[in-house]
Amino acid sequence: MCIGIPMQVLRTEPGHAWVAGRGEVKRVDTALIDEPHEGEWLLVFLDAARERIDAGRAAEVNGVLDLLQCALAGASTHPFDEVGFALPSRMDPTALAALAGRATLEHLPE
Repeated sequence: MCIGIPMQVLRTEPGHAWVAGRGEVKRVDTALIDEPHEGEWLLVFLDAARERIDAGRAAEVNGVLDLLQCALAGASTHPFDEVGFALPSRMDPTALAALAGRATLEHLPE
């Protein structure tokens, strides 16, 4: 399983970008996306940029990665409300249906 890491572009060079995120700076391959620009956010898998994302999506992914890091460290009291979005397990039925692209949960397959 690969986990995408949100990283912000610091500078570019042909076919590559220097990016920063989650405490590291590194050079990534940009062959799979159009040439990025400074300040843009990229989702990086295995040292290759796979897609552009906006700052909001980067914050969501970082929030989930923070939760995962807490869980792996054995923390049981991480405040979910500080993540800035609701996990599906904490959503009300209407919000969950909207996330699934449905009008109501009644139409979701069992």
